[in-house]
Amino acid sequence: MSIIYKIQERLLQAHWLSLDVALGAVVSHRMAARLPDGHQPEAWAIPLLLAFCVFIIYAADRLLDVATYQPARGPLTPRHRFHGLLKNWLVRILIGLVVVSAVLLFWLPKPVLILGVILAIICGLYIWGVARLPALHPALIWKEPIVGVVYAAAIWGCAWVMKPVISWGEIGLGVAFLAIALQNILLFSLMEFYEYPESSFSMATIWGAERTDATLRILMSIVLLLTLAVFLFADDHFTQRAAVIEGIMSAVLYTIQRYPTYFLRNNRYRWIGDGVFWLPFLIL
Repeated sequence: MSIIYKIQERLLQAHWLSLDVALGAVVSHRMAARLPDGHQPEAWAIPLLLAFCVFIIYAADRLLDVATYQPARGPLTPRHRFHGLLKNWLVRILIGLVVVSAVLLFWLPKPVLILGVILAIICGLYIWGVARLPALHPALIWKEPIVGVVYAAAIWGCAWVMKPVISWGEIGLGVAFLAIALQNILLFSLMEFYEYPESSFSMATIWGAERTDATLRILMSIVLLLTLAVFLFADDHFTQRAAVIEGIMSAVLYTIQRYPTYFLRNNRYRWIGDGVFWLPFLIL
């Protein structure tokens, strides 16, 4: 029993550190990189750097939240408290990963390197700007969609800049993936609003549950329309399978939205909501 408990504890800690998010980013990127026929070659350093960068951004953002915490923003979440407890170790790990990432840059193709520099500048400006805003500033809510856009741009951009031609099906799936990333982030915002109605501060707090719920339905509709079009009219089977996977990803997120009470228990919405980005593994 103690072994099972320790395993559960380690899995929870890995989840708090967003290691599942980093792995999901790599798996999703591999699907994008292999489009359209499922056999596209790729530089080995790209997925490794992508995982490092996702972890660095998420961990740095949480450490920044802890460092700038003010009681007016409500109690810290367990995830933030965990980062606060490991602050000294995490800072060392982040510095080490930055150094390793800098070395790996020498193995990156030039187009990916240029894209990475652009995204790094955007992320740096984002962190710099957020750090200078007071607690509960209205502009802070826009960090959620910004994270989604940068996340999708990194996953699909690293694949697209290496291709001489991008098919319409790939573009459709890329836009659908962006909608899924925004759906995921906005869903988490809504669930946190349900969980901590008096202390949460997010887009759901500003928009309200009804408007947020309607926006989520619009995003899901966009995904389903795009993936259905790609599935029906794409010329190759791998692109069609990718469309099915993205449709399932959005449908799972919608299921969480429809049954919030069930998925709020034990933070199921976070485990499953982040886990949808592992689904592309089924076709790799």
